[in-house]
Amino acid sequence: MRRFAFETVDVFTERQFGGNPLAVFTDARGLGDGEMQALAAEFNLAETTFVLPPEDPANTARIRIFNRTAEMPFAGHPSVGTAYVLARRGRHDGGVLRLEAPAGLIRVAMETDEAGRFVGGEVEAPQPLSVGGEVAPELIAACLGLDPAEVLTAAHPPSIVSVGVKFVLAELTREALDRCVPDVSAFRRAVALTPSVEGRFSLHVYARDDDPELLHARMFAPLANNYEDPATGSANAPLAALLLSLGEAATARFTVRQGERMGRPSLLRLTARRAEDGLRATIAGRCRPVLAGEATLDAVG
Repeated sequence: MRRFAFETVDVFTERQFGGNPLAVFTDARGLGDGEMQALAAEFNLAETTFVLPPEDPANTARIRIFNRTAEMPFAGHPSVGTAYVLARRGRHDGGVLRLEAPAGLIRVAMETDEAGRFVGGEVEAPQPLSVGGEVAPELIAACLGLDPAEVLTAAHPPSIVSVGVKFVLAELTREALDRCVPDVSAFRRAVALTPSVEGRFSLHVYARDDDPELLHARMFAPLANNYEDPATGSANAPLAALLLSLGEAATARFTVRQGERMGRPSLLRLTARRAEDGLRATIAGRCRPVLAGEATLDAVG
């Protein structure tokens, strides 16, 4: 039998059983691709990460991120949560970790409390903002059981955005955000009509608050067996960058509340800035440890 240790943490929250849960296999050497995918499906969380030695010894680790059905090139809460687990094990360089992922190098700066204990981290998205086209408001409304008039277009149209992973991003009225009910059949029609999303019609919707720096968000990806996600760093990062692009400011900061309708309240802190290569974004939040154990797998062959 082969044994592989794991830990679970709740990410983007200051209390257990809030935020987005993550499983981290701290030494995945010896696991095959199919086994990683099977373990991610077994945990049935939004994502599970597998830590491997870095290809460049100057970096902390190489990570592979799997959702229930596929490998992800980048994701926010797995990056923060994995860095939190590794940093608490002493695997950091002055509170900074550099994680190799398919989308590029992910830099995570750890956050500490008054006693110097690691409590969270800030992730820099591996790519600048890219906007890959528009999506009809009627398609967004059909996916979420809404009236097309509740999909707002004054600031920007519903758009395909990415800082490493593609999302469809749309603004809703505050009331409509609370009433979203995903229609899987409509999502299937939407992905067929939107080939540029490459089979992933992950829909991130948000609403503004009276406080211009506070946003409310929900993310739905039922075609990836993720009916709703409680905290989505890789979707909120391009949201921050897109909102910055609408004005002339050099930087912008936002706080996002997500997961509240799921009973897993999450808090994400976003920054966006103008850089030489485009609009860059970071995602920050806190973590709480929950479980530790090991998976016992049959011997290979």
